[in-house]
Amino acid sequence: MLSSHSAPKGTLTVRVLEADNLKKEDTFGTNDAYVEVWLDKEYKQRTETLKDTENPNWDQTFTFPIEEGSKHHELYLKVLDKDVTDSEKIGEGKTDFSSVLNEQGQEIDTWVKLPAHLHLSSHGQVHVKISFQPE
Repeated sequence: MLSSHSAPKGTLTVRVLEADNLKKEDTFGTNDAYVEVWLDKEYKQRTETLKDTENPNWDQTFTFPIEEGSKHHELYLKVLDKDVTDSEKIGEGKTDFSSVLNEQGQEIDTWVKLPAHLHLSSHGQVHVKISFQPE
């Protein structure tokens, strides 16, 4: 297992594939969903907005630089519903990616759950693939 001070320098690649069973935020119609992805809130990236679906399929790839010794080992995801004036949060979750940092060629293929308040129910899940390429 990776210790918090041993991250090598390189590039983390995150592929946001799809979401399943997203909570419906719109009273009329369906979600216009997109995902914000980040390791550090100062540098967020996002998918395109897909209209009228609770099961969007983005299949978009993002890269994040990892500095040697980085303590960022969790990927955060927030799914939002785009409306005319603003966006409403559908749900958010996180997953640990430390296992790929020292295993070149390894890929994490996981569904990140979007738990509801107190983790009593779910607002859906997002399918991601995560890999790391050291420099």
